[in-house]
Amino acid sequence: MDNVRPLGGDVYEIDTRMAGFSGITAGYLILGDRPCLVETGTSTSAPVVRDALSSLGVGPDDLATVVVTHIHLDHAGGVGDIATYFPSAEIVVHEKGARHLADPSRLMASAKMVWGDKLDVLFGELAPTDAARIRALGDIGEVDLGSGRTLASHYSPGHAKHHVGLLDSLTGDLYVGDAAGVYLPETGDLRPATPPPDFDLAVALDSIALFGALGPQRLLFSHYGPVEAVTDTLARSAEELRVWVDLTKQARTAGLDLDHAIAMVRDRTRERYAALRSDDATAEKFELLSGAPANVSGIMHWLDKVEGQ
Repeated sequence: MDNVRPLGGDVYEIDTRMAGFSGITAGYLILGDRPCLVETGTSTSAPVVRDALSSLGVGPDDLATVVVTHIHLDHAGGVGDIATYFPSAEIVVHEKGARHLADPSRLMASAKMVWGDKLDVLFGELAPTDAARIRALGDIGEVDLGSGRTLASHYSPGHAKHHVGLLDSLTGDLYVGDAAGVYLPETGDLRPATPPPDFDLAVALDSIALFGALGPQRLLFSHYGPVEAVTDTLARSAEELRVWVDLTKQARTAGLDLDHAIAMVRDRTRERYAALRSDDATAEKFELLSGAPANVSGIMHWLDKVEGQ
């Protein structure tokens, strides 16, 4: 299939074709003795992911585990559907996200407030998963991939309080979710992902430092794809966070309302990203992945909490 790419080590990148785009959200299949899917993509992507797994020889009873880095709908919106397609699979998530997969009503209501009419087009509806099939991880956990191979889970909040990074013991691949930001392979751009309500700068920087300390051989971004320059990329992740926070602080100190703060930060960061000087489709994709409105809103929300206003 044209949306499946082998990455070595029995790892396959799956383009989930989120909202009809290519290169927006990746799922990853680790095809060992106990096949494991990392990230499902959205609900509307679930049939695409199912067919990709089928093309790799993973039938309805073959998938052992589904793991999500966090429960945002572009990463976990398809969990309920994938659980139905693969009835033998255990669903693994951090304990702070588990109840929302069993009962998605609050999560969907919150998403509706943020996305409005775009919700159905971008994400679809997260279907509930039988709580008996969900395994809630603590701050450190492990997924058995078979033959002694494991996927170690490391709590990495900052982007979201239910976020984990996942380290493959065989390949040294680290699945970074959104904790290291958003990477655009077409241009090599990296931009932070700081949406409300959970963003916290110190916690986010700690998570990036943890990722470095784990010594991964490669970073696998959910948005989007593999990156081998681990040290440089993580350093840039931290730098991007600081730049966006500093600019948002400036806007807040100047008394700008949210719309004007977004405009200012967007303008002052524009030259950092080749994607925004590229063709319209690439720029649109980058804005959808890591839009200035969500990023500035999340930083403002955090500043309001820490600065007591």
